[in-house]
Amino acid sequence: MLSKFDDYPIHQTPEPIAHPASSDKDVYERYWFNGYSTAGDMYLGIGTALYPHLGIQDCGISIVYEGRQYAYHASARAGAEPSDMRVGPFNLEIVDPMRSCRVMLDRNDTDFACDLLFEGRTGNVEEPRHHFGNGLRKTMDTTRFAQLGHWSGWISFGGKRLELERELSWGTKDRSWGIRPLIGGDTRGAPQPPREGGLFFLWAPINFEDMCIHYQLFEDFKGRPLFNVGAILPVYESPDDIPGVEDETASHMRNLEHKLTFKSGIRMVNDATIAMTSIDDGKRHEVHLEPIFTFRMKGIGYMHPKWVHGQWHGELEMESESWSLDEVDEMAYENQHVQHLVWATYGDRRGIGVLEQVMLGPYRPYGLEGGWQAPSYD
Repeated sequence: MLSKFDDYPIHQTPEPIAHPASSDKDVYERYWFNGYSTAGDMYLGIGTALYPHLGIQDCGISIVYEGRQYAYHASARAGAEPSDMRVGPFNLEIVDPMRSCRVMLDRNDTDFACDLLFEGRTGNVEEPRHHFGNGLRKTMDTTRFAQLGHWSGWISFGGKRLELERELSWGTKDRSWGIRPLIGGDTRGAPQPPREGGLFFLWAPINFEDMCIHYQLFEDFKGRPLFNVGAILPVYESPDDIPGVEDETASHMRNLEHKLTFKSGIRMVNDATIAMTSIDDGKRHEVHLEPIFTFRMKGIGYMHPKWVHGQWHGELEMESESWSLDEVDEMAYENQHVQHLVWATYGDRRGIGVLEQVMLGPYRPYGLEGGWQAPSYD
């Protein structure tokens, strides 16, 4: 099956581009964005993904404003052309590869609509290849990259309309592809014996006026690093000024550290200090993060009890929902994957960004036991 991309010299196999190299049903292509006001009173999340072997394309838009989170979900049969990223009234347009994207949601039967432009402030940062297994089979094998930038445009939801001004609206683009397990997994084969383990993940892209910071790590239940990446990134006024897909002047890091405290009785981070060391000169860089409020990633499908990624809902289905931040069940599984909007302090710089956390199962350095229960302290 040919597509528009087959006219470019980009093939990695003898197959047409629309044919994934792997036959694994969990093959995916995902775009993910966050955005927030520099005043700290709004957070926006957007995600869309294609599952070629499932024939599904889905998307989500969710926003926190005035103490409430609003969410739009949609899922549809995937089309034959991979460059067409429409899901019903939703569309993602690559305006300038690795520099700018446009997210549009036409008027529809829900209360959501938008026309938003993301423009990079920084070059792109490739994260280490993520690969996990369950003992017998590799269940996750992905590549990701991130870019920090500006937002402009408008969004309407819940009877409200917000205008996003470019100089007052920052955020992040996250792009990933490969194999990533979906809810339910593969039920064939012998049951796997119980294995001690858990998932500990932190991700913190931070915007400052004159620079940006990127921080990401996976650790095992003993606190041993699995994958991590850190960088300090120069910023540019216009996407046209970014010197390349990746910025050779970026300062890359090693020895990623974290010191977290938690809210009483739950696993949600209450206060955080992250640090990393420059590969070039050995200087240690420490950033203090103060959460403002918490965005539940279920708003764009992660762990959502109905709109979880890659599920068939029909030829085209969509709906919207909302909930008060004060009424969230902090112990429910669906609420464990979150991004905290945070104030960031780095030396005399004051910035804003997010701290994403997923902490499932035991994690010995902080005394976490069980599935996603509250931390236990001696």
